[in-house]
Amino acid sequence: MATRTKIVKAFKLHGLSLQSEASRFLGEVLSTVGEKDYDGWLDRIIEYVHKQPLSSTLISKDIVETAVQECSDQTDEVSDNAFNVISAFEVPRYKYNNDKKKFLKCTTKNVHLHPEAPSRSEMFREQYMIIFQRTIRHDLFAPPSAAAQPGENSTKYRIKRVEFLLGSTAKLGKLIVLGMIAQIKEGKYYLEDCTGVVQVDLSNTKYHTGLFTENCFVLAEGLYEDGIFHVDAIGCPPAEPAQVTRNYFGNINFFGGPSKIAVSASEKMRTIEEENQEAMFVILSDVWLDLPRVIAKLRVLFHGYHTTPPTLFIFCGNFISESYGPKHSSLLRESLNNLADLISEYPSLVECSRFLFVPGPRDPGPGNILPRPPLPSCLTEEIRTKIPFAIFATNPCRIQYCTQEIMVFREDLVNKMCRNCIKLPTELGDIPAHFVKTIISQTHICPLPPHVRPVYWNYDNALRIYPLPDMIILADKYRSYVQPTTLDCICLNPGSFSMNDYCFKVYWPSSKEVEDSKIQD
Repeated sequence: MATRTKIVKAFKLHGLSLQSEASRFLGEVLSTVGEKDYDGWLDRIIEYVHKQPLSSTLISKDIVETAVQECSDQTDEVSDNAFNVISAFEVPRYKYNNDKKKFLKCTTKNVHLHPEAPSRSEMFREQYMIIFQRTIRHDLFAPPSAAAQPGENSTKYRIKRVEFLLGSTAKLGKLIVLGMIAQIKEGKYYLEDCTGVVQVDLSNTKYHTGLFTENCFVLAEGLYEDGIFHVDAIGCPPAEPAQVTRNYFGNINFFGGPSKIAVSASEKMRTIEEENQEAMFVILSDVWLDLPRVIAKLRVLFHGYHTTPPTLFIFCGNFISESYGPKHSSLLRESLNNLADLISEYPSLVECSRFLFVPGPRDPGPGNILPRPPLPSCLTEEIRTKIPFAIFATNPCRIQYCTQEIMVFREDLVNKMCRNCIKLPTELGDIPAHFVKTIISQTHICPLPPHVRPVYWNYDNALRIYPLPDMIILADKYRSYVQPTTLDCICLNPGSFSMNDYCFKVYWPSSKEVEDSKIQD
């Protein structure tokens, strides 16, 4: 009886009611589940119930039986997928439904690469809703609870919409607005959200940690007078760990891959991950294959690892040192073939390691719009024949290893964001901290205005990082760094292999540790 009561309460928390037959059936099913896995099973079953087309909030036994069957099938399916590389064009798209307070999966097929103009505003609207729902759940902004004692919620803040400002003729002070910075008229900045646009005065603004560019979403505090919002301070919206996100929305697989639920929920995958202590990823960026000195260093690298082959080598472009015009593609093909011959000298690496290639901004491809497709197959045919585990991925791409989610992005982003900042931070030595804070708060790995870094509007979801992955590889020609966060997410830049004394990073998934490595002369 206690089990059935707990089940009924769990469904009520999600706005659902169970018929007596359904609660009885579910009680019998979950009575065979261990106490450790009980809550996880119940959450997954409720999640699958939500995914079904419901005509009423009263759930019948048939619906529950279907959810239990799908959940059981998925448990077996997840256990067979320890390693996957996910294309940017295959990332599932979820939209936040403000009425239902949950994410709903988009089922649109044949998504257009070049859609109509409304898709552009929809792209920003979706990003705003993700940040808004996350912000108003934060302790600083959550509405006071009915059970709170007098004075307990005195430090709470209320976020106002732009329409609240525009609808007032009086002077309003101590306001906090969440909106996107835009420069609609030259030299004049505005704050925009889904309800309107208001001009802002940034002449006396204090900037908190972050690199604030146009099209960034910010929390702005100040006063509104005479149609202008005079901003006293600007900061990044608060972020949250992935586990907090999943506590609210269940084990939805936002990340992509064959699993229907988040792989972090798989105990079997976690066991495999912990047991495989020797697994490691070797991460290099700017691997210029046309330079003999780089090939010589790669030979040293492969020779050093051939006795203990890494699980994965991640090679990020650019793969050629400079533009060679019409000869660029043929030179790249020849360089990749030479790399294949070099790897073939070490059979242990060919048999045991995977090789992931992520194109850079100057590598061949159809335009320089994100996300970028993989290197053309006409250039990679021979290396794929010689190296069976060579994987040519999109930029960005996603890696799912056991329970871990990893994002790989190759772009010279730090310099671009600094050049396009509204105000450059005074602590220039701590640029990585400002940069990573901005990326995570924006739930987006490229928060630049579209005229600086164009994005396919319908595939902008491939650049979003919500929930936060376990690691984000931000391959950049900027100096090497590892920036840990308090949100269980590691952000790192391996640095330029060819320009920065042949430095690279080594990642150990079992312990989630990153090592700085370098090939000495």
